[in-house]
Amino acid sequence: MLYYLFNYLNTLDFPGAGVFEYISFRSGMALIVSLVISILFGARLINLLRRLQVGESVRDLGLDGQKEKEGTPTMGGLIILGSILLPTLLFAKLDNVYVQTMMIAIIWLGTIGFLDDYIKVFKKNKQGLAGKFKVVGQLGVGIIVGSMLYFHPDVKVHKKVDAEYVLNAGEVDVTTKHANPESGQQSKWIETRDMTTTIPFVKNNEINYNWILGEGANSWSWLIFIPIVIFIVIAVSNGANMTDGLDGLATGTSAIVGIALAVLAYVSSHVRFADYLDVMYIPFAEELVVFIAAFVGACIGFLWYNAYPARVFMGDTGSLAIGGIIAVFAIAIRKELLIPVLCGVFLIENLSVILQVSYFKFTKKRFGEGRRIFLMAPLHHHYQKKGIHEAKIVARFWIIGILLAVITIVTLKLR
Repeated sequence: MLYYLFNYLNTLDFPGAGVFEYISFRSGMALIVSLVISILFGARLINLLRRLQVGESVRDLGLDGQKEKEGTPTMGGLIILGSILLPTLLFAKLDNVYVQTMMIAIIWLGTIGFLDDYIKVFKKNKQGLAGKFKVVGQLGVGIIVGSMLYFHPDVKVHKKVDAEYVLNAGEVDVTTKHANPESGQQSKWIETRDMTTTIPFVKNNEINYNWILGEGANSWSWLIFIPIVIFIVIAVSNGANMTDGLDGLATGTSAIVGIALAVLAYVSSHVRFADYLDVMYIPFAEELVVFIAAFVGACIGFLWYNAYPARVFMGDTGSLAIGGIIAVFAIAIRKELLIPVLCGVFLIENLSVILQVSYFKFTKKRFGEGRRIFLMAPLHHHYQKKGIHEAKIVARFWIIGILLAVITIVTLKLR
């Protein structure tokens, strides 16, 4: 909203109003405001949750320090959601399709997580929202997000091609839009609305989902794209949910992922960087940088209270939402195939549970006695069982997350 106000003031030659035209300024302000909101109003929300006795009910798993967490306020994900939404409303262009898509994703998944936490806390049902309703909710947001990103006319990409490239149906030559008077060389660019994405570590690293259906079936490619979106949203949101088991683990890991996504979004939405790095240029995606800056600020601000020893837990209200944000954001900037690398911590946590349960069932059926691969799943509890302090486990997972984020960014040039 402030963007539109200062844009109007700029037409009146109001001094300094033009600074709101710069993505770097609005992104920086979004990060600062989200950080301040989460820190200043986080304490008040925590006190309110204490008065309402919205405390965590902890199952006895035999883990060190577990019983001390009994009664710690949960549903702290409301701090994260509010700290993202308000700065986005203030500093982003609200008529931008990518901003609208992210707002739908965060509100939808945050509501699912809130209902789950509400049932656990106020209805005293430790199972929370039934799994089938969670899946239906995730399916719903996947369908809406996938449809917006597929059918909206503003969702398109510009790609560099060889000079002799022959235009296909639906492609437009936009070379003149990218003319650089400072350079004697001229690259040929085309604009297309097909669902092209990026393959990491490959030289000619773009792939179109249409190839699955074959040539001539472009009008039906949404049948491939939307299910892919649904799968990614469910996988990443559940991965974030699994990771939320130690103080600061999911929050810190998500902040690291968010910083890497901000870099990827900025270079993809800046035509000069896209040209230099030879990546797809995504028009209108620069507003995503404002959103992800607010996301990073909210996560870091929440760490003020969520770092060991935690004064509040995010609950499913936060974990499902931040996982969904990461998934939808990566899809929007055509980097979803980088998720296994960038979100490697989420992936490992998810896989540890799948492997543990599958191996237990297999050995029980074959030998009559279930056996385990890990001392406990998810993986962070395995290390707790080995006697490693949770603060050290979290720090080491953060280090791994930073390493994976750097590798993800390096893929821009490493092919």
